[in-house]
Amino acid sequence: MLQQTQVPRVLPKFEAFTAQFQTIQALAAAPLGDVLKAWSGLGYNRRAKFLWQAAQMVCAEYAGHLPDTQAALVKLPGIGVNTAGAVLAYAFNKPVVFIETNVRTVYIHHFFEGLEAVQDRDIADVVAVTLPDNPREWYWAIMDYGTHIKQTIGNLSQNSAHYTRQSAFQGSNRQIRGQVLKLLGTGEKTRHELRQHITDERLETILAGLVAEGMITQTTGSRYML
Repeated sequence: MLQQTQVPRVLPKFEAFTAQFQTIQALAAAPLGDVLKAWSGLGYNRRAKFLWQAAQMVCAEYAGHLPDTQAALVKLPGIGVNTAGAVLAYAFNKPVVFIETNVRTVYIHHFFEGLEAVQDRDIADVVAVTLPDNPREWYWAIMDYGTHIKQTIGNLSQNSAHYTRQSAFQGSNRQIRGQVLKLLGTGEKTRHELRQHITDERLETILAGLVAEGMITQTTGSRYML
């Protein structure tokens, strides 16, 4: 949930989501539509589908227990190397290196001052030699410290070679996708009914994309449902 979404927006959603799906097994067994409805408001809805698919894979291949190796974690839908590193550090307290915006901010501030286009591999080398025996609490501190630096000095992660500015949400395909999923969260809709709420000419393409991804289902008579 914290991927590309700020903590204040995530907190209430996390609490509601984990109250509804209290175990990996419960999430894996839930209909995707229920998961998408619970996720509504966070955006980047593919993350919800990936999480749901990952829960199913964990149940099928790991008896419902989250694997504790990077090699296994990166095979789960939606989990890359850095997310796997975060899971290993926070869930299992393993001394692994992972890079995200707050880590970049802290290490660029202290070890790469005045430099531009700093490579993650260079930051990772410094992270590796500064990791203490309790990486979970260390990364917690780095997250808070990175937020403090952004508020008092600025977003130094912009000096990273891997920094990308998030695209505008207003008027984007993401916005229309979110609108479609929110509307279908209230019940099945025809294309005409969706058109009454979404007049953007991209709606047809958006609907086709969501169907192809398995995010929504198209039934007879141009009707759509989660």
